[in-house]
Amino acid sequence: MFTKSNVISRVLLLLCFCGFSATLMAHGVDESTKGFLQANQGVSIIPYMYIGAKHMVTGYDHILFLIGVIFFLYRLKEVMLYVTLFTIGHSLTLMFGVLYDMGVNAYLIDAIIGFSIIYKGFDNLGGFKRVLGYQPNTKIAVMIFGLFHGFGLATKIQEFEIPQDGLIENLIAFNVGVELGQLSALILVLLALSYWRRHPSFLRFSTATNALLMSSGVMLVGLQLTGYFTTI
Repeated sequence: MFTKSNVISRVLLLLCFCGFSATLMAHGVDESTKGFLQANQGVSIIPYMYIGAKHMVTGYDHILFLIGVIFFLYRLKEVMLYVTLFTIGHSLTLMFGVLYDMGVNAYLIDAIIGFSIIYKGFDNLGGFKRVLGYQPNTKIAVMIFGLFHGFGLATKIQEFEIPQDGLIENLIAFNVGVELGQLSALILVLLALSYWRRHPSFLRFSTATNALLMSSGVMLVGLQLTGYFTTI
C-alpha cells in the first residue's frame, strides 16, 4: 500500500537515480533562449531574470547538490546559513567569471560539479569519519563548491558572447533570477523532506537516497570527463 511518505521517498529516490542523465543538460540552453541572449541589445531585466530562474529550476546538478546539503538539516536557521554560503559562492564566480572573461572548460567544471554531489552524499553517509576519522568543515566545503557551481553558470553565458551593452545590469538580473529559481526549488524540497522526516521511511531510505546521490555524481563525472578527453 502506498502512503504519502512512501510516495515522497520514491520521488526523491527517482530524482537521484535519474539525476545523472538530467545533469548532462543542466547547463543546456534551448534555441529560443540562445537566440535571445545573442541578439539582445541593452538592459533586459525581466527576460534575464526569467532565464536565470529557468536555468536554476532545470539545473538538476544544482538541485541534487542542494538536496544533499539540506538532507539532514532540521533547523531553518541552519538551512538558510548553508544556502547563503552556497549562494555567495556561485554569485561571486558567476559575476566575476563573465565580467573578467575567466574561461573554464565546460566539461571540467561540470565534472567538478558532479564531484560536489559525490562529496555531499559521502558526507551525509558519514564516510569521512568512518574512512578518514576526520570530518571536513562542511560550511567551507559548501561555499567552495558554490564557487564551482557559479563557474558552471558563467561558462555557459560566456559561450554565447552576449553583447556588452547593459551586461552588468543583465548579469545582476540573471543572478537574481537564479536565486529566485533556487528558492522555489528549495521550498519544494524542504516541504517534501519535512513531511517525509515525520515517517519511519525517512531513516529507512536515507542511506539509499544518499548512495544514489553519489551514484548520479559518479556517472556525471565519468560522462563529463569522457566528453573532455574526446574533444582535446
